[in-house]
Amino acid sequence: MTTLTVELGERSYPIYIGSDLLGQADLLKKHIPGNSALIVTNETVAPLYLEKTQSMLSGLKNEAVILPDGEKYKNLEVLNQIYDSLLRNRFDRNTTVIALGGGVVGDMAGFAAASYQRGVHLIQIPTTLLSQVDSSVGGKTGVNHALGKNMIGAFYQPKAVIADTDTLDTLPDRELSAGIAEIIKYGLICNAEFFGWLENNMPSLLTRDKDALLHAIEVSCQTKADVVAADERESGKRALLNLGHTFGHAIENAMGYGEWLHGEAVGAGMCMAASMSNQMGWMSDEDTQKTINLIEQAKLPCNAPKSMTTEKFLDLMSVDKKVLDGVLRLVLMKGIGQSIVTDDYTLDDLNQAINLSLAA
Repeated sequence: MTTLTVELGERSYPIYIGSDLLGQADLLKKHIPGNSALIVTNETVAPLYLEKTQSMLSGLKNEAVILPDGEKYKNLEVLNQIYDSLLRNRFDRNTTVIALGGGVVGDMAGFAAASYQRGVHLIQIPTTLLSQVDSSVGGKTGVNHALGKNMIGAFYQPKAVIADTDTLDTLPDRELSAGIAEIIKYGLICNAEFFGWLENNMPSLLTRDKDALLHAIEVSCQTKADVVAADERESGKRALLNLGHTFGHAIENAMGYGEWLHGEAVGAGMCMAASMSNQMGWMSDEDTQKTINLIEQAKLPCNAPKSMTTEKFLDLMSVDKKVLDGVLRLVLMKGIGQSIVTDDYTLDDLNQAINLSLAA
C-alpha cells in the first residue's frame, strides 16, 4: 500500500492506494469519528463490493442507499434519495457518508455530505480508474443541471480516500480507457516525463498490468494532491486540471449525459485544445501529433460528435464554471507538460478549432 497526503493544514487527509484495501477494516474505521455510516453506491457496484464494505463496518450502525447507475442520474432528484436515507435513519451530524463507486457516486455522495446538516464526515472509496486518479481527490462535489455539467455543488474534502486497485479487475474496457484520459491529462498539464512514460507503457495500462496501473495512479494522485494543496478552490493553478473539460462538458451535455463517458469527452476535448493551441502557434506540430496519437492509442475519441454544431458548442461552453465576468477562460498548451489558463484567444481561433474537429 502507498499512502499519499493532500496537504490542507488541519483538513489534510490520506490517499491510500493498493491491493485488497477493502479487506482492511481498521483502515476504514480509523477515519470514522462517530458510530454510524451511510454507504452510497449504485446498482452496478453494490453486487460487487457493498457486502464487503459493510463487513468492514461491524459494530457500527450502517445503512446503504443504492442509486441508479449512470451520468444521467447525477441530478437533484436522485440526490434526494441520499437525503431521504439520512433522514429516515436519523443519522446525526457525527455520521460518515461513504462513497463507494465511480465519479458520479463520489460527486453525489460528497455533495450530500457537504450539505446534510451543513456538513457531515465523508470517505471516498473509488472503484473506477477515473475516480481513483481524479474525482475522488480534491473535494469537488456536485450534480449536473440540464443547462450545465457540475454547475451545482460544493468544495468539500473527505476524511480519506481508499483506492483499492483490485476493483479495477471488474471495470469494463471502455471505462478503463475513460480513466486513462484523466491520467494523460496530468502528463499534458505539467509532467512531460510522465507523458513519455505513458507513450511507452500504454499497452501495459490497457492490458491492466498491475505495476503499470499502480504507477499511473500514484503519479496522478500525487500531481492532483500537489495542485489541490496549492489552490484548493480553483482560483488559479487548479484550473489547469480542466484541460479538455470545457470542450468535453459541452459534448456530454449536447449528447445527453451518459451517452459519452466523461473520460471520452475529455479525450476529444484535449485533442481540440491541442489543435487550437497548434493553430495559434503555441504548440509544435510534433507535440500536437504526439498528444493526438496517445489519446487515440488509449482507445479514446479524438473528435467531436458529428451531430454537434459550432453554435451548439459555443452556447454550451458559455455556461461553464471557467466563465468569469462574461469571458470564457480555456486551458491551452504551449507544449507537452506546459499548460496555461488563458483568455488570450479570439473567437475565430475557437471557431476554427471546433470546425476542424467537427469536420474530421
